Amino acid sequence: PGMGCDQIFVMDVASGEFRRVSSGEGATTCSYFFPDGKRILYSSTVAAGPDCPPPPDYSKGYVWKLHPEYDIYTADPDGGNVVRLTDNPDYDAEATISTDGSRILFTSLRDGDLDLYTMNPDGSGVTRITRELGYDGGGFFSRDGRRIVWRASRPTTPEEIGDYRELLAEHQIRPMVLEIWVANADGSDPVQVTRAGAASFAPYFFPDGKRIIFSSNMADPRGRDFDLWMVNDDGSGLERVTFNDTFDGFPMFSPDGTRLVFASNRHNARKGDTNLFVADWIE
Repeated sequence: PGMGCDQIFVMDVASGEFRRVSSGEGATTCSYFFPDGKRILYSSTVAAGPDCPPPPDYSKGYVWKLHPEYDIYTADPDGGNVVRLTDNPDYDAEATISTDGSRILFTSLRDGDLDLYTMNPDGSGVTRITRELGYDGGGFFSRDGRRIVWRASRPTTPEEIGDYRELLAEHQIRPMVLEIWVANADGSDPVQVTRAGAASFAPYFFPDGKRIIFSSNMADPRGRDFDLWMVNDDGSGLERVTFNDTFDGFPMFSPDGTRLVFASNRHNARKGDTNLFVADWIE
């Protein structure tokens, strides 16, 4: 029943061979390796049943669905030895882990707004670290574990706030304007990095912790031509990295910083197909 849903795969980069490691039941998202490579971290709707959750309601425009059935799990890289970390009736997803393996960073709707939380690798010690109205998600730790970077929306006008709350009540958001933020790992001293007024998302720290790579449609704010951009953590030095006329997103560096992996619609067999690409990063 769930095989039409998103599932988790692992790939051998050298050979290109890959295999599915999730059960095939329910939908999965946001998979991530533990630093030692011995466990994987992901979100799944499987506890709610084997079927795919309902798709978003696009009658209200382009929206992301925040399925309340999502909870966070860990497993061995072959999909075995599954452990459930969260168990509450609202959205828990977008989980990543610090490079020392000590804290997990994730997004949850458990307190009525989409905020960032941290917890221990066994699911204990859950701590809310953002509290401003709006979506806070897609967070990553810096290489030294001292800071976080994430994407956020900040509705300000009565109309924006009303629209945000209305969609949130239906477990949806409209990700049309997202900016990149950084803060200390406990959420203190938050700083807005970008002010493009576009959909800037999927930020990831460079290994030096002083720069950020991310995806944005700031060159095509009314369209879906997303490219990769880089910026200093204080917002200076904005530079475009890719110039492909389709979607480029979700960039991440290899641990040694020499390789960049990202998703793209380029060179696809069918319009909208997304594939993974790896490139050398040369300063």
